[in-house]
Amino acid sequence: MTSTVRVHATLSDSRANGPGERFVVWFQGCSLACPGCFNPETHGPDAEELSVAELAGRVLARADRWEGITLTGGEPLQQPEAVAELCRRIREGSRLGVLILTGYTRGEIEADPARLAAVADADLVIAGRYNAGLRLGTGLRGSSNKTYWWLTDRYREADLAAVPEAEVRIGADGTLIFTGMEAA
Repeated sequence: MTSTVRVHATLSDSRANGPGERFVVWFQGCSLACPGCFNPETHGPDAEELSVAELAGRVLARADRWEGITLTGGEPLQQPEAVAELCRRIREGSRLGVLILTGYTRGEIEADPARLAAVADADLVIAGRYNAGLRLGTGLRGSSNKTYWWLTDRYREADLAAVPEAEVRIGADGTLIFTGMEAA
């Protein structure tokens, strides 16, 4: 089965979105509306739709150059079937680590079978609503109330502490891309 996914943007070779060089997918659509969100442009539902097979193919074709893939948003877990399929394809076709950043808490994920299935092939989920009053620039959490949910032993907290807080990239069209926890 191949589903579709609404994608806001992708970025190759990022170092500020997880340990090592990574492929990053920003999902489009988020109804959580955390005040102070880093990526408010990803909240609306309208975006390019890709087949999950096509997106996975893009990643797998160059998987040997990255340590992992980061799924962020918007809200990845508001497209749980697509996330589950993408993570399964990545896990089956590569040795890439899978990191998911979500505004849902671990309890909310565990209480929803579709969301729980979506994280089944992840190594690490960083979970919880962003709280601007508890902002952090390190460790990829964004705010201190967000929690790490270690699903495998692939990553450790020290790996996350070593991630740069931000990076600036130049897009193919010459635009500047600011990304990371201190990019806002």
